[in-house]
Amino acid sequence: MNQQLEHYKKILASFPFLTITRNGDQEYVGIIQNQDVAVSSMYSYNLIRTAGEKNQFLNLGHEWWWETNRKIPINIVLGKRFELFRYALISFSNRDFEILMGPTLSLHNLSEKRVKRKSVQLIRKVT
Repeated sequence: MNQQLEHYKKILASFPFLTITRNGDQEYVGIIQNQDVAVSSMYSYNLIRTAGEKNQFLNLGHEWWWETNRKIPINIVLGKRFELFRYALISFSNRDFEILMGPTLSLHNLSEKRVKRKSVQLIRKVT
C-alpha cells in the first residue's frame, strides 16, 4: 500500500489537476467535474480510448489548472474543446465513493455570499 501511495504522489506531482479515487474495490484517475452532497462526477482517464486523446486530455487539464482559478469545472471553461471527452464522464454515489488524493471541485462553493457595499451620498442643503 505504501508503494502505491508513492506512485500516486508521483502522478500528482506531474499532473496536479488529476484526482485519484476509489469506488468499491475499483480505483479511478481523472478530473473531478463536480462533487455535491449525493453525487460525484469525474472525467475518467481510465476510460479514454486512444493515446492521442489521453495526451490531449492531459494537455487540456494542464491548461485548465494553470490558467483558471480552478473553481469552475473544466468542461465549462474549455467548452467545445473538451466535449470530446464527454463519453469518459462517470458519476458515482458518494456513499461508496472515496477521494484518495488530489483536488475536488464543487459548484456549491461558487455561491459564496458576497458582502454588499454601502453607498453613502452626501446631499448639500441649499437655503
